[in-house]
Amino acid sequence: MATATTNGKAKCFECNKNKIVYLCEGCSQKFCLTDLTEHQQQHGKELDKILTDCDEFRQKLIEQKGDQNQRLLIQQVNEWEDNSMKRIKQIAEECRQILIKHTDDNIMEIEKELNKFITDLKQIRRENDFNEFHLNQLKMELEKLEKELDQPSNISIQQHSTPFINKISVSVMSNIQANAQWVQDGVTVAGGHGAGDATNQLHEPFGVFIDDDQTMVIADTWNHRIIQWKMDDTHGQVVAGGHGAGNRLDQLNYPTDVLVDKETNGLIICDRQNRRVVRWSRRIYTTQGEILLNNISCFGLAIDNQRYLYISDTENHEVRRYRIGDNNGTLVAGGHGLGNDLNQLNFPTYLFVDRQQAVYVSDNENYRVMKWNKGATEGIVVVGGQGQGKALTQLSNPSGLFVDTLGTIYVADLGNDRVMRWPTEVNQGTIIVGGNGEGERANQFNGPEGLSCDRLGQLYVVDMRNNRVQRFPIE
Repeated sequence: MATATTNGKAKCFECNKNKIVYLCEGCSQKFCLTDLTEHQQQHGKELDKILTDCDEFRQKLIEQKGDQNQRLLIQQVNEWEDNSMKRIKQIAEECRQILIKHTDDNIMEIEKELNKFITDLKQIRRENDFNEFHLNQLKMELEKLEKELDQPSNISIQQHSTPFINKISVSVMSNIQANAQWVQDGVTVAGGHGAGDATNQLHEPFGVFIDDDQTMVIADTWNHRIIQWKMDDTHGQVVAGGHGAGNRLDQLNYPTDVLVDKETNGLIICDRQNRRVVRWSRRIYTTQGEILLNNISCFGLAIDNQRYLYISDTENHEVRRYRIGDNNGTLVAGGHGLGNDLNQLNFPTYLFVDRQQAVYVSDNENYRVMKWNKGATEGIVVVGGQGQGKALTQLSNPSGLFVDTLGTIYVADLGNDRVMRWPTEVNQGTIIVGGNGEGERANQFNGPEGLSCDRLGQLYVVDMRNNRVQRFPIE
């Protein structure tokens, strides 16, 4: 609506001429009659445009009322579902292929045991020398084989909680028989060509991680790099660092331990002299890592089936558990200063965490291995603890360790150049490889540091000062 001015002529807002003008109450501007008419006509056009938009919107409303998939929010959900299903199918196929490979091996082992069992059964039947005790024992043996077929003791499916999706992965643990023995002459599977930085060499390596496909990931400490060796390769591949000692994101400085985070397909590395824990993607063309934790005197790493990260701190003589991405850890072992009491540690190095989240710690300068159950305020001495020495009850600077499905502990006894095995509830261990004095022969070590095993129970020993990794198959 427009009203005429009462004091005669004024400048028109549109043509800028002195004319009798009229006030537009909508925009509070003054227009001559001609421009006011055009101004009002423009209002009409804009109103017609709004009416047209209303008709188009009504049609869109009708379409979305009849077809739910036309709704934008539903489309966003559908897009999320499609992307999630692609990811789930990809993970499922990866897990399926791992399970096919490992269950094939498991079936072959069960078939061998079944054939032996049937042979023994027929022998007992021919000799007709059995009673109820033998029958019950035979039934139990058969039930054990049947259970092993459906629920292999060394294979489990784990679920990792992530927003909206439960991702699954396959974890294969070493299923080592209680009476297993190992070939005494190791085979060099990485390094062994003297100290150096070529891709077929190592220089005083420390920790090692064995992936499900038997790929070795090695902390090549004095080369300031992480190097990966696939099975039967003659040369490794540098997958982190390798640019000299330094604190840039593309460098490492005396890394001591490494593990694979299957959730992210990344390497988590203890970058010791940089006092940090870093993560490097395993994807090709990765050129640098990212810092997970800073200002920590880290040495050893472990990760549990809930993706909690465990880190040993040699400065504070403690082990803490972290949710990956958080900076505040929870104390799980030690933390009461340097000492040899049950609530103390002295230079903790390598770690192992079992399915119950019990933490095993190589308490290096207390010459013992400690077990800290989840939530415990003090540990239990499970290996050594009898002072430094070479008796079967003693250790000398224990290093790498792991625990099998039976609860048996395996530890690299660095100062004694041997690897020892301690079953549960025994007061002394047995030497399973090494123990033949310091040397570079196939049955000797010179500072065994890292220790791991694969799904076949083969031992992998990082022979630090011989600049090699030795593999020992089960006989």
